[in-house]
Amino acid sequence: MDILNITDDATSSVRPSELSKFSPGLLTFAAVVTGFIMVIGLFGNLLTVVALIKCPKVRNVAAAFIISLCIADFLFCAMVLPFAISGFWTRTWSHGGALCKLVPFLRYGNVGVSLLSIALITLNRYIMIAHHSWYARVYRKHNIALMIVFSWMFSYGMQIPTLLGIWGKFDYDPELGTCSIMPDDLGHSSKTALFVIAFIVPALLIFICYARIFWVVHSSEQRMREHQRSQHSGPGTLNNTEKRSTVKDNRDSKARRNEWRITKMVLAIFLSFLVCYLPITIAKVADSHVHYPIFHIAGYLLLYASACVNPIIYVIMNAQYRAAYAAALCCRLPLPGLTSEKWNERHGYSYSNTRTALSQVSIGESRADPRASVMSTGPGPK
Repeated sequence: MDILNITDDATSSVRPSELSKFSPGLLTFAAVVTGFIMVIGLFGNLLTVVALIKCPKVRNVAAAFIISLCIADFLFCAMVLPFAISGFWTRTWSHGGALCKLVPFLRYGNVGVSLLSIALITLNRYIMIAHHSWYARVYRKHNIALMIVFSWMFSYGMQIPTLLGIWGKFDYDPELGTCSIMPDDLGHSSKTALFVIAFIVPALLIFICYARIFWVVHSSEQRMREHQRSQHSGPGTLNNTEKRSTVKDNRDSKARRNEWRITKMVLAIFLSFLVCYLPITIAKVADSHVHYPIFHIAGYLLLYASACVNPIIYVIMNAQYRAAYAAALCCRLPLPGLTSEKWNERHGYSYSNTRTALSQVSIGESRADPRASVMSTGPGPK
């Protein structure tokens, strides 16, 4: 039987109940909000990709994962949100059976890539701060490429059984008025499992990484304070070794503040991830038969908002990205004449050109070997 006919029948049978549950004004508002999200997401994510590619000062390991995240969000805005707007506006699906399979496949695939990209960015910050000695080995170019390719293949590969109709199927959902994952002929559906895997696994990884990051930061701050107290409690005149140690401590402290600033930005991304993805996950798991459609629509709007919120976070919380955006928009560095080193220092750049002090400060080694206190910061992994 033709899928398009099934779609038309389902739509006509559900139209009265849909109109009685949602006023035209509410659905029109949802369409306008989705359109606004689409425009901001298209512009913001494209600008972020251009800025990161154009400005070498912020082109580093974490930027590779951010570019992957922005590409996924851009594709989501370009290929999924127009159909969401159409669904809110017309209160039905009118784009045929083929697109009814393709659009949810793209929707869930790009959402999966976004979630895994956020998890990989957080893992990058964790290794940078807590296990810096591993960093150069883990984040070689081919390893970075494999991580990004895995995030895309896993996100779309998980849906292949559903696309083939083996584990649920992509079809029109009359309760939601859009195409989604529906039970197959045997009554099986992958919706709950996919949403749990897509949300719980990245969330657990991010939570564990941040718990460790906060512990390392706290421990490092304590060691730094003890080291500073031990220096101030000594003789009034500092010898050359102690002076060099103080200079290194100041440099490491600045590097630590820069790393922590980036980490706080990633934490904000994770909190936005919770706000945007948790409601729709709860809706799909707790209300799988869609007894409360308004809960699902609100969850979808928050899910759509996730595609545009990350560039806003970059602008608000990170001077490096503000400068990179200005460079991309103005086709030049924001302040001509600045050398790379001055630009880096002014904008707090420390991704790859400074070593974090969080896992490297060792008071015992500094006291035991004077050379350790004057060890210079070498270039980090590219």
